[in-house]
Amino acid sequence: MSVGMSLLAILDEAPTYGLRLKNEFEARTGGVWPLNVGQVYTTLGRLQRDGLLNVRNEEDAEGQKFYEITNKGRGLLGDWFEEPSGGGTPSREELVLKLVMVASRASVEGVRVIQAERRQAVELLQGYTRIKRDVPTDADLGWLFLLDSLIFQAEARVRWLDACEARLQATHTRPPADTAMSAAEVPDTKNAWMSL
Repeated sequence: MSVGMSLLAILDEAPTYGLRLKNEFEARTGGVWPLNVGQVYTTLGRLQRDGLLNVRNEEDAEGQKFYEITNKGRGLLGDWFEEPSGGGTPSREELVLKLVMVASRASVEGVRVIQAERRQAVELLQGYTRIKRDVPTDADLGWLFLLDSLIFQAEARVRWLDACEARLQATHTRPPADTAMSAAEVPDTKNAWMSL
């Protein structure tokens, strides 16, 4: 949904054609999130089907179709900007699931997984930090928001992995199978953080 909403946001500024949308999206995200041109046109097709954009009858000199946002699309875009992102059920991120599953194995195996993931996260953090160091002072504000987000996420991942390793090392032994909680015993934490 976020790619579609991003394309609508670009179209809200001015009607344009698919390849320009792809290039504009990639420029605004600093090339960190490349889009396949097929994905762009598939997304545009869904947005058109849902009445969120129209295809203009005119074409440019190269035969490119122009897309423009509809009033319904503007309304949905406004809602998207106003509503907080995330929340609800936590995402099933692969790394989290990997650590959940390795936790019941030998601690040496868990430490290896954590150290490999930390190495990658630190390299990513260093890469983003180098990019930020070289960003010109007149850089696009949206690109700076994205870059800061990537840096903070990488920093948080490194800290979380450090905490996981410390917890794993403190435990040292594999818990007996009969001490594992059944699904009925797992506390309902779905909305626990909402009350904080």
